Amino acid sequence: MIDQIVPQRDEEEMPAKRRRWFNPLRLIAWLFGSVAIVSVAAVVAVAIYLAAVIRELPSSELMRDYQPPITTRIHAGDGSLIAEFARERRLFVPLDVIPQQVIDAFIAAEDKNFFEHPGVDYQGVIRAALANIDNIRNGRRLEGASTITQQVARNFLLTSEVSFERKLKEALIALRLEQTFSKEYILELYLNEIYLGWRSYGVAAAALNYFDKSLEDLALAETAYLAALPKAPNNYHPIRKRSDAIARRNWVLDRMEANGFISPATAAAAKREDLVTFDRPVGVHVVEAEYFTEEVRRQLYKMYDEQGLYDGGLSVRTTLDTEMQRWARDALRFGLTLYDRRHGWRGPYATISITDQTWLGEIKKIEKPSDLVEWEIAVVLETSNEAARIGFQDGKVGQIPFAEMKWARPWARGERVGAAPRNPGTVVGRGDVVFVESLFKDTDSGIVSFGSPRYALRQIPAVNGAIIAIDPHTGRILAMVGGFSYFGSEFNRATQAMRQPGSAFKPIVYSAALDHGYTPISIILDGPLVVDQGPGLPLWKPKNYSGEIGGETLLRTGIEKSRNLMTARLAMDMGLDSVVEYAARLGVADNLEPRPAMALGAGETTLMRMVGAYSVLVNGGKKVVPTFIDRIQDRYGKTIYRHDQRTCAACQVEEWANQDEPLLPDMRPQILDPRTAYQLVSFLEGAVQRGTGVRLKTLGKPLAGKTGTTNDSRDAWFLGFTPDLLVGAYVGFDQPHSLGDRETGSRVALPIVKNFFEKALEDVPGIPFRVPAGIILVRINAITGELAQPGDPRVILEAFKLGNEPSSERRQQRIVFGADGRPVLVSAPNTSLSTGTGGLY
Repeated sequence: MIDQIVPQRDEEEMPAKRRRWFNPLRLIAWLFGSVAIVSVAAVVAVAIYLAAVIRELPSSELMRDYQPPITTRIHAGDGSLIAEFARERRLFVPLDVIPQQVIDAFIAAEDKNFFEHPGVDYQGVIRAALANIDNIRNGRRLEGASTITQQVARNFLLTSEVSFERKLKEALIALRLEQTFSKEYILELYLNEIYLGWRSYGVAAAALNYFDKSLEDLALAETAYLAALPKAPNNYHPIRKRSDAIARRNWVLDRMEANGFISPATAAAAKREDLVTFDRPVGVHVVEAEYFTEEVRRQLYKMYDEQGLYDGGLSVRTTLDTEMQRWARDALRFGLTLYDRRHGWRGPYATISITDQTWLGEIKKIEKPSDLVEWEIAVVLETSNEAARIGFQDGKVGQIPFAEMKWARPWARGERVGAAPRNPGTVVGRGDVVFVESLFKDTDSGIVSFGSPRYALRQIPAVNGAIIAIDPHTGRILAMVGGFSYFGSEFNRATQAMRQPGSAFKPIVYSAALDHGYTPISIILDGPLVVDQGPGLPLWKPKNYSGEIGGETLLRTGIEKSRNLMTARLAMDMGLDSVVEYAARLGVADNLEPRPAMALGAGETTLMRMVGAYSVLVNGGKKVVPTFIDRIQDRYGKTIYRHDQRTCAACQVEEWANQDEPLLPDMRPQILDPRTAYQLVSFLEGAVQRGTGVRLKTLGKPLAGKTGTTNDSRDAWFLGFTPDLLVGAYVGFDQPHSLGDRETGSRVALPIVKNFFEKALEDVPGIPFRVPAGIILVRINAITGELAQPGDPRVILEAFKLGNEPSSERRQQRIVFGADGRPVLVSAPNTSLSTGTGGLY
């Protein structure tokens, strides 16, 4: 009974339990509980993920003292910009000097709510998300919603990786930046960091590179174009994608109008303007100064390493005189071309296969050195008996008259030339690529041909050389050219070429002689000399260049006429160690070997060292260090290097109040007796008046100088100077061999210096050389060395050290050398041992 009753009760209760178990309210509660658990887990997971991301975020404090890479700028002595060195072309400009128009343009184009949002523009994110739904459906480019702050975060602290995590980091850093820095500081960083194409980082660099203007000089349309570039500079290239660039610029103008920054009329006027950009050069901005600026770059690299040079934002004031630099370049090319034309035509620059239809395409493929701005590349189309018809890379045609080709005799081995050309066809042929220069005046016929398509035939010289102009009192390098073409060869022959100076070394020997008791009227035997150089070495038998001997000759005449035998005897008498010591003291060479030939310039040195040594003679015996750099300032304008280390407390005044002029201390070491230095200057002035430098005499200015020619005429030198300017030039083949018969320093190098002086001294009054204390000038017979007498045909003012001047009561000591190089003293009346300077008749 009981078994029957119990099951019966369970059957009655089961439907009620089922009803309670499937209660909808309980199901809803269970679902909500599950969602809550999942949500909490998701929040925890997100929190853990965010915590991990935040831990990996770079510190925004890195930007507090941020120093962006800034272009190092090189300026000439007059302040003009001559070169820039940078990996990123950037000029940092504080926000308070950036024009408001520039700020408005970038705010309108990039982030109109910049001054309202906390770093992330949430409205902008929603707007971009909705717009991107339509963009995806229509296959258009997706819009971004990055604020200026987010762009700063990405550019400074993150990479450009496209990922959700990078975007999240960008937003988090942006929020942190807004809490750490002011809006103004963030905007300043942005405007100086943003990449705008053409290697331009920041708005100031972009203004210069695109328009060659400073920010304050930009027109509204130009400003709008720059503000159009941050998204994708290459998509709005001003030349390759000109229409897109103008459209994007006009869009920026519309945004500026919509945001109330400009009026509709102003926007419409700016849209009508053309987009005209300027192709600003990279690196060197003065085409004549490549060798100079490269030397400055090398020195900066040694001083501040690579990062300091290319990222440091240095402002370097150099010693360069831009006008003198142009004169130096022109003078060197003039001299090298003059020599080269004497030695004939070596053939065309290249030869190409052409037809009447294909020549233009073929000639466009030929590239010429970009620093040969006066020359053009042309291809010979045909020749006649009167001229060669030529075509140019821009499609124009012209002709080379035969008169401008007559110099082009064929070059022959040994720097000789063949027969004169009979007609243009014996010089060039169809398809020959040649250099030409427009004819403004035909110097042979005197025919002026302005605007006429007539050209002169040119060729790049095989010979090369260098020229330096220096202030001998300070060592400032005013001009330097290290070769015919920097783009043809970057090797700097002014500073890097080790060459024998030849007779240009002789003033070093004579300065030692004057300090060792010799005088301008000492008598030296100009006769045969044989020197035993030691075991295993041949006898040394020097000769004069002319092959002649002069017998007993005044010491002055020995340097004026550049007599090798006299110089060798002087060196042997004093001892070669003395000459080596003077060469080191004056900076010509540090470790010359004491060999007899060294006295005649057989040791190697550079043109830079030689102009430094000659500067000591000009400035009264003071040591100067040739320098290219006057001053260096860091990115903040603080002077961190100054060549002139003199201090001047009296100079630190705001205005002049009738006080005396401040006197600056002379810190230059005295390394040569100023009286000896002046005597050498007088000797070299005599060399210009009546010696090997006489070609310079026609300038009619007080000038002095010395030629130099090595054995077989492998190197040709000339160093010439006024009281305040020294110019040195050297010519030779890079692979040394003879320049040719009778190609001496007087014929090859001197014309270069003369050409420079013709321009540099044109409007400069002639100033005589300064005579130091302790010198007395005496009238001397230039042939005998005796005191001048009435009726003497050649009389000069000779300079003697006070107390050593000759008098009628004193007798001269004649120093004569035998064939073995040893001195023999012979007395003769009317003169005495002394030293001299003068060089004027």
